[in-house]
Amino acid sequence: MQKSEISRLQQYLQEKFGNRNLRLSPRKEAGDSVEVMLNDEFIGVIYRDEDEGDVSYDFNMAILEMDLPPAA
Repeated sequence: MQKSEISRLQQYLQEKFGNRNLRLSPRKEAGDSVEVMLNDEFIGVIYRDEDEGDVSYDFNMAILEMDLPPAA
């Protein structure tokens, strides 16, 4: 992904979630995706997909059961 595309995507996510602490950074091993960071914590990956000229983005976030609050 180009820097301008990453910047636009980051701005969109910051506005959508109301959190300026969301940051996107390019992945060294893959040019079609970025890492999503909240403060300094890695929370997921966004993949870029282009199909017949249409571009979309897929946000993958793994949540471990052990990180959830206790069951009520």
